[in-house]
Amino acid sequence: MVDISTLRIGRDQSDGEAELEIIPEHDFADRLAWPLAASARISQIRDLASGVIIGSDGLILTSAHVVTNIDDAQVQLDDGRRFNARVLGLDRRTDVGLLKIDATALPVAVIGDSAALGPGDWVAAISSPFGFHGSVTAGVVSAVGRVIGAAGEIPFIQTDVAINPGSSGSPLFNSRGEVVGINSMIYSGSGGYMGLSFAVPINLAMRIARQLREHGAVRRAWLGAQFQEVTPALAQSFGLPSSTGALVVQVEAGSPAQSAGLAQGDAVLALDGKPLAHFTDLPQEVAQREPGSRMQLEVWRLGAQRLLQVSLRAQPALPETSFMAAAPEWNDGLGLSLGDLSPAQRLQLGLDSGLIVREAAGVARSEGIRAGDVVVALNTSKLYRVDDFRHGVAQVPPGSMAALLVMRDRRLAYVAVRLPAIRCTACPAALDAPARQ
Repeated sequence: MVDISTLRIGRDQSDGEAELEIIPEHDFADRLAWPLAASARISQIRDLASGVIIGSDGLILTSAHVVTNIDDAQVQLDDGRRFNARVLGLDRRTDVGLLKIDATALPVAVIGDSAALGPGDWVAAISSPFGFHGSVTAGVVSAVGRVIGAAGEIPFIQTDVAINPGSSGSPLFNSRGEVVGINSMIYSGSGGYMGLSFAVPINLAMRIARQLREHGAVRRAWLGAQFQEVTPALAQSFGLPSSTGALVVQVEAGSPAQSAGLAQGDAVLALDGKPLAHFTDLPQEVAQREPGSRMQLEVWRLGAQRLLQVSLRAQPALPETSFMAAAPEWNDGLGLSLGDLSPAQRLQLGLDSGLIVREAAGVARSEGIRAGDVVVALNTSKLYRVDDFRHGVAQVPPGSMAALLVMRDRRLAYVAVRLPAIRCTACPAALDAPARQ
């Protein structure tokens, strides 16, 4: 384990540049939760972090957010020697960073197999929380394959090992002293350790590090779709025979997924003939493949199965979008006050359909929908106007399940809601108030 000291000069920290933590929110069972970082607005920012030596020639593995946009980095070894470090590469999507110092014959950590970890296994971290070098904290694996966010590309190792500022990038060891993870983030409502820590599996981190060393960047295969878990309620909403597979919540325009015919509301049941045990299996498998490779998807759509052939391409840069509000237009029997989005607002959100949620109560609120969300579709039907939602709800039998595709913080997820057993006849009609620009 090594200590890392970094310096940033003359710039504010952005979300990817600070000690990562996850702020709990009362949303769709945290399906849209994503790491949020504290911000700082000072001219010089000094940070402490940790890392692990993976090459005797001075290669050091750490977290990407530790070394993003830094102006200087220094590494201190266990024997007290200090070296200037340069960044060979970093990958924000997996939070893996690679440093190089000019040293030789360094002791190298023993790399283990993160795939062999299971809940209940003892693990320990050695790091420098708040600058206290060589601090050891221990605990157990709470879960493996823990997914945070909609992409599902990183199967985090969740532990109860104490992780604090200065611990980012530190190694997570198994009971044999082998490195099985790189400590990346915590789940916190206070900014400090609360018993929920997350590490990037070392198998993934080493694969990313090899690409960073060879190419300076990670070349990924791109499918161009987002997925979520098929719950029993969603399976009932879409008429699926079982609650397995990966439910498609978004297909990007011009993507390999769109070219292959994959559509929003499809359920991918198998990949290359192998059933999907969990929805995260699909994005993780895509992440491991090379651009140009092909895959076969078995898809359930409108009560029938079909096969789609997909040719993966290289991952493009992700666009950034922002959010604007709109005026309320309709209150339905689910407790939703909805409004139309203007064309400009849809462009900002990267959507071709959607209704803004102005208020959420009753059934909708109990399922986690809240003001500011955007309802993009009802089951597989896109919603362009409030009337589309009203007519769509009218087609669903009272007391039945329906799936609402909801966007929050630029992430999509289906939310299953049960319509009232008695149709609302006193709900206000749509207003003619235009959406604000």
